[in-house]
Amino acid sequence: MTGEAGPRPGVPRRERGAITVADRVVAKTAARVAREVLSRFTESTGHVPPDRRTPHVTAYVRRAPERDTRGRDTEGRDIEPAAGRQAVLGEAQVHITVELGYPSAIGEQCAAVRREVTERLRTWAGMEVSDLVVSVERLHSAHSGRPSGMERVR
Repeated sequence: MTGEAGPRPGVPRRERGAITVADRVVAKTAARVAREVLSRFTESTGHVPPDRRTPHVTAYVRRAPERDTRGRDTEGRDIEPAAGRQAVLGEAQVHITVELGYPSAIGEQCAAVRREVTERLRTWAGMEVSDLVVSVERLHSAHSGRPSGMERVR
């Protein structure tokens, strides 16, 4: 016996079971990763109030397309051989809303969030991220904590 198994018969997903990842799991994972990434930017974090540091994330997850036995998915795209790649459990569309300190490297922070969230969702949840949007909802200035009646920050 060589230890190699022959090709498995193609059993439809509904008959063999499937692993699904819920939208809220993807959203919580993305929020945790985004918070972790933003905490590395100390010049920005100090200006944001502690109760506003957790990013708000919405996620929409689609199941991975069913594969047929000829190396194509149900949408007709060629599939790489399974050796050397992780199975994809689905496709995620993620929208992350953050609040950042100002002045800071806003573009750099958003790019780091996009990069890390995409990478970690692929590794931790087996999700391909087809669309990831990072929106800056509010900027917190070091001067914004002044009492009312003081000069406005421009």
